[in-house]
Amino acid sequence: MGWGTLRRLVSKGGSLFSGIVLGSKIRDLTGGFNAWNRAVFQKVDLAQVLSTGYCFQIELKYRAALNGLSWTEVPIIFKDRVRGQSKMTGQIALEAVRNVLILQRRVKRG
Repeated sequence: MGWGTLRRLVSKGGSLFSGIVLGSKIRDLTGGFNAWNRAVFQKVDLAQVLSTGYCFQIELKYRAALNGLSWTEVPIIFKDRVRGQSKMTGQIALEAVRNVLILQRRVKRG
């Protein structure tokens, strides 16, 4: 993959953390290459989605699963960028952790 340690930790750790907290069997909650069927957006109430950053990917996959929608995970390999910089910041990572915890509490309450 050619990823640095921090990038691997953020990717694998974020997905592992989210999966444990949410009790989800989705293998890669943080993966960013997704193609969505129209049915997802018709069944998932997007007005209830609280995430705006990268956590949106986690939340949308989780809400889709809660609504009985299924998909196939197709592994891909993202190579390290050659130019530019990542948009990932500590603030975005903290938002993701916070939103996963909030999402878990909301689901428990129904």
